Amino acid sequence: MVPDGLWQRIEPLLPKPVPRDPRRPGRKRIPDRQVLSGILFVLHTGIQWEFLPKELGFGSGMTCWRRLEEWNRAGVWKQLHELLLAELHAAGKLDWSRAVIDSSHVRAARRGPKSGPSPVDRARPGSKHHVLTEGAGIPLAASLTGGNRHDITELLPLIDAVPPVRGRRGRPRRRPAELFADRAYDFDKYRNVLRRKGIHPRIARRGTPHGSGLGVYRWVIERTIAWYHGMKRLRIRWERRDDIHEAFLGLATCIITYRHVRRLC
Repeated sequence: MVPDGLWQRIEPLLPKPVPRDPRRPGRKRIPDRQVLSGILFVLHTGIQWEFLPKELGFGSGMTCWRRLEEWNRAGVWKQLHELLLAELHAAGKLDWSRAVIDSSHVRAARRGPKSGPSPVDRARPGSKHHVLTEGAGIPLAASLTGGNRHDITELLPLIDAVPPVRGRRGRPRRRPAELFADRAYDFDKYRNVLRRKGIHPRIARRGTPHGSGLGVYRWVIERTIAWYHGMKRLRIRWERRDDIHEAFLGLATCIITYRHVRRLC
């Protein structure tokens, strides 16, 4: 479940466990790699935590849940994503000439933070995954909001969430040259903000005939969102706590980026 190359990058980022008091014996701590395999099993299959088979050797579902929450709180997925992007940048495999942004709605099985009445599902609880990719579809940033939030509200937060990508001489890279988006992002106010940040907006206009031609470049974001939702735990938001779902979203971002590292580097 955890390839050697991925584990070599993750292991140094994991927080060190607190040494056990020898006067208080208890169960032996399950190795982190096995627990990570259990977390990935839940992410890919969508199985509920309590039904994670112990025969697989991943530990109990609650053990995996606790370790996921701990690692997310420690910023492991954020650090891993920056590390993988730096490898791609050093190899010249990041397309900074343009970026693409879009969102996708998912049903929320339980009400909780960052969920809201869905405008596309008869006001049932829902959430949105907002994704920003570089020109080839490699994710640069992702976020979670309620299903009733407008796409434009996450435009600037996603731009600002792009990490400083190192790997080459000079300043870290954070800004693409252009940004492609659909009609949901058609606001002149935000176009002006993007220009001030040094990004040329390429956003489709509302009230114009269909066929802006931007689909030639925008299709990569649809493919990336399909990669996210190919991991079944992200198709429906089962978690009431938003930080746990964001942990899955951050881990999925790392998995998608690692696949590009393995293929391109």
